[in-house]
Amino acid sequence: MSEERLQHEHREESFEQQDLSVTGIFYFMAGLTVVIALVCGIAAGIFKFLETSDKKREAPVNPMAMKTGVDPRSMPFPTIQVKIDETFPKPVLEHSERLQFENLAREQDRILASYDWVDQKNGIARIPIDKAMDLLAQRGLPVRPEGGSEPSSSAGKPKPATKGTAPGH
Repeated sequence: MSEERLQHEHREESFEQQDLSVTGIFYFMAGLTVVIALVCGIAAGIFKFLETSDKKREAPVNPMAMKTGVDPRSMPFPTIQVKIDETFPKPVLEHSERLQFENLAREQDRILASYDWVDQKNGIARIPIDKAMDLLAQRGLPVRPEGGSEPSSSAGKPKPATKGTAPGH
């Protein structure tokens, strides 16, 4: 029995004799191409359907924008800006709110970080806010004296009530 097995194992046909056919590869590639084309066609159809349904639901263009020839739905922003600058009635009070706000904030930051005179005659100067906080930390806040001295002018202050009398009588 072992001799039969040995003879069986050493036969010349111990490997596969048949190769993969060229026609099988061709049919597979053709089928794959058809499937890919079909999927691309379906995706393009869905895209076109969604695009047309989105355009149907889109709000109409503002009538003022129609007079200027500006359609923000189909024009790039720089083109829109040029057309608006050409056709918008003058005077333009606010060109770009964001840029104006950024310029205002930049100017305020510059003022807070610089030295300048507020009132030169009275000797009132503006110092950078960081320097002002450092000086305040060094010197501390002004403190009113305890109890002893009150301002000499009491105009506009109510007088303290005494015993037995109601205020205002």
